[in-house]
Amino acid sequence: MSSVFDSLPGFEVPAGGIAKSLAQLWETNPADGRSEESEFRASQMNLVLHLGLPTKPDDGAAQFQHTLRFASRYPARIIVLCPRAEGGGDLSMRAKIYSECFLAPGGHGKSCIEAVMLNYPQESRAQLEDQVSVTVEADLPVYYWVHRLSQVSRISDYRWLLRNSRRFILDSAVCTPEATTHPWPRSDGFRDLAYARLLPVRQSIGQFLSAYAPAAIASGLQTVTIAARPELSAEGEVLLEWAKARLEACGATAAGPSYATGAPAGESSLELHFTYAGGQSFHWSADFRSGCAHFACDLGGGRQEMPMATGLLSPEAALSEAIFF
Repeated sequence: MSSVFDSLPGFEVPAGGIAKSLAQLWETNPADGRSEESEFRASQMNLVLHLGLPTKPDDGAAQFQHTLRFASRYPARIIVLCPRAEGGGDLSMRAKIYSECFLAPGGHGKSCIEAVMLNYPQESRAQLEDQVSVTVEADLPVYYWVHRLSQVSRISDYRWLLRNSRRFILDSAVCTPEATTHPWPRSDGFRDLAYARLLPVRQSIGQFLSAYAPAAIASGLQTVTIAARPELSAEGEVLLEWAKARLEACGATAAGPSYATGAPAGESSLELHFTYAGGQSFHWSADFRSGCAHFACDLGGGRQEMPMATGLLSPEAALSEAIFF
């Protein structure tokens, strides 16, 4: 059965010779050691993609492609961590390197990136930081993305990355629930990709409701309901927490309206609904497959309806949002 490490592109090199192998990778004229590509390798950051044990080969390969598309816009050295299950008896570390160049939009200029893949047994995860610390590009910020985290206790061993990363990124849609509430080091740098994916949704709802006075939105509010399809349950939870925070900023008390989840009606992917004691209402629904959303609102000034385009951010765009904002 193919492993995640085997599914990733690149060619295998000795784990102790990664730096030398990367240097040789860019030599276009090995005879005199010159590299014509070096001027295009201006990395802005280190991006560590940690593929947790539940990750399947196809999934791991897809996440790696997302990092490549991200790095084509924001040049980075990519380090991919591919752990092996404990108990195999083989404690050796394997490594791969990979490079790719991208043309800038419009065909003007290009950028080149490089990636290092590390395959190691879980028993050695506490010692992995030595290898990672010498593999990242010095003096550049580190961003740490863990995909499919299954056990908080395991990730706690990666202390060097947790302490030294500017952002620690998880996806609540594919990680253990306690990961989003765990007291991580530098918790102010924690980001959830599910929240990042919802940027267009949060912006459109906020812009629509900005036409109303905060008191009109919060006064008499009784219930706030999120309805999400099963595959969007994480996004539903995130949107509910966001709505709660914004409503409290408008003046709703924490003990005021009740908050609930439900199932969407018809073809809707995700819905947000407010009900009020005086009969007012606000309803937003979206069908992400068609890219259409619909607002229906009556907050005391008469009923208003409005269609609007919508969608979730692409994986690479969500990664950008999580890293930079």
